[in-house]
Amino acid sequence: MPAVIEVRSPFDGNVAGSVPIDGPSAIDRKLAAAEAAFRRWRDVPLTDRRRIVEDGLSRFLDESSEIARMITLQMGKPIAQANQEVETFLDRAQWALDECEGALSTEVLPEGEGLHRRIERVPLGVVLDVVEWTHPLLLPVNVLVPALLAGNVVALKHSERTPLTGGALARAFGDLEVPDLVVPLHVTRDSASRLIDDPRVAHVAFSGAARTGRAAYRRAAERLIDVNLELGGKDAAYVAADADLDTAVDGVVRAACDNAGQSHCAVERVYVHRSVAAEFVDRVRSALEAYRLGDPLAESTTMGPLAMREALDPLEGQVEDACSRGAEVLLGGSRVEDLPGSFFAPTLLVNVANEASVMQEQSFAPIVPVRAIDGDDEAVALMNDTRFGLTASVWTRDRDRAERLAKLVDVGTFFQNRAAVVDPALPWSGRKESGVGVTLSGQGFLALTRPRAVSFV
Repeated sequence: MPAVIEVRSPFDGNVAGSVPIDGPSAIDRKLAAAEAAFRRWRDVPLTDRRRIVEDGLSRFLDESSEIARMITLQMGKPIAQANQEVETFLDRAQWALDECEGALSTEVLPEGEGLHRRIERVPLGVVLDVVEWTHPLLLPVNVLVPALLAGNVVALKHSERTPLTGGALARAFGDLEVPDLVVPLHVTRDSASRLIDDPRVAHVAFSGAARTGRAAYRRAAERLIDVNLELGGKDAAYVAADADLDTAVDGVVRAACDNAGQSHCAVERVYVHRSVAAEFVDRVRSALEAYRLGDPLAESTTMGPLAMREALDPLEGQVEDACSRGAEVLLGGSRVEDLPGSFFAPTLLVNVANEASVMQEQSFAPIVPVRAIDGDDEAVALMNDTRFGLTASVWTRDRDRAERLAKLVDVGTFFQNRAAVVDPALPWSGRKESGVGVTLSGQGFLALTRPRAVSFV
């Protein structure tokens, strides 16, 4: 029997499913199939590619209820959130379908001196999409659908925690008019990086930890192929003195706690103007107390377990470190002992020093660390005091303040009065250790192609 990747529920430990591990011969066979598919697919007109991708999405929709349940079983996301992830996957896919013609159109330059000149967008080939477990649908859709529409094919390597989702996507797109447009690669973490060395891989899209992303970047550099890296975040929220506190509390808590905080763009640091800090903290505490932890398959559950039990010790260590530097725990602060699975209690910390690890190192948990500050200048300094730079938000009624801060805070996306919202019409990118490259928007399409200049006399 071949070795398998066995997936266990982080709630009750039961086996959710398994997939055989691809050995060298299986990897070779799958990449050969992908390369053959690309040679056919790149010549299919865009209008036909669009129709075929729509057929794949229709097949995905037929399985969508089971796919949502599969997500919950694999990584613990409450079923209501898993269903929402399915809906958002389809929304982003539809956006790509609607925008592909304009984004991929040929640019014809004005003729001069008898020359015909144009710039075409040419597909890259086999795109290796290495997908983290946090959002098993939302991370791949940012690459998969635009890549297919642009004329590429996709070799999809899901996390060992969520390989069943990769298989579902491959079934939806793998046996259409052109077979093998999406091929699933089931390999262990240790061997996944070697896929980048294969000459059939033309582009790498990676989501995950910064350390692993650096290793992927180095391997790709040896082959001079492009890489998109979506890495970690330590995203900050600044609640200004004029904030609408109803909006700020709801938005910050949601952005900190959705998916049990397991998102690169989760709010993980909160700076609050001293004049509203006490009221803000009281309201946040009430909002955190309203979460219902339990079986993620139950509709009443609003927060599931963490996907990784091994995260619990480091998280308690972050809380202890913060307290040793003067912070106070107002709620939570530790694992939940009376539930099965790897639950971490919704946590509220106040008076948190900015050098504390909970303010500097990614938590990936429902922790809201709060620090009271005196104004905009201090907010900018503290928000930039990080090696990450994915998103940040300001909560204010003053558009001029938001515009001013947007120019000063070094992140890929800056929000006013919202956070952790991904708009497919806007580019998604990181600064510093949060990544390189771009997905989504028209720029995301361009990143999955290369320009070809044509000049005729």
